[in-house]
Amino acid sequence: MSVEPRVNEQIRAREVRLVGPEGEQVGIVPLERALQLAADVDLDLVEVAPMARPPVCKLMDFGKFKYESALKAREARRNQQQTVIKEMKLRPKIDPHDYETKKGHVVRFLKAGDKVKVTIMFRGREQSRPELGFRLLRRLSEEISELGFVEASPKQDGRNMIMVLAPHRATKAAAVASKPVREQREGDGGGAPPAAAADTTAE
Repeated sequence: MSVEPRVNEQIRAREVRLVGPEGEQVGIVPLERALQLAADVDLDLVEVAPMARPPVCKLMDFGKFKYESALKAREARRNQQQTVIKEMKLRPKIDPHDYETKKGHVVRFLKAGDKVKVTIMFRGREQSRPELGFRLLRRLSEEISELGFVEASPKQDGRNMIMVLAPHRATKAAAVASKPVREQREGDGGGAPPAAAADTTAE
């Protein structure tokens, strides 16, 4: 839980180290003097470093400060949620056309800033030939290397072989930068682009 700083009359110290609204150092002053200075410029006295001796207080518009802090926190949470793990399933003897289709999905996921869990599904006698899965996963990782990298190397998991691809930092940054543009386009009444529906069904 976040605790809001003490403001104005909530401050208990007898004297404070005062910082002006532009970050300038005013110095150590009695609390009454600091409160008067805040009132003179129609700002709040906010305790920004309560553990200091004396505590540090700054003159600011506390309402505006809270609003901007809430916006930054919301933006940070949204950026953290950008990374989503999509899943793409392939067979070791996949048809060339199907492979290209699946690879297209992987490329789109990476360009959107998402990670991709690629699963090779072995059936029957295919389980005795894991090299087919390794070969397919290596091929895929090489062909998407400009957009992403292998975050988790291929490993056998029962009847499946799993590899995780992640977008390069530059790829993800481009996806984050372009998202507001896409959201604005969708908000104009045009609706989501046709390809958007495919993101929820990788297979």
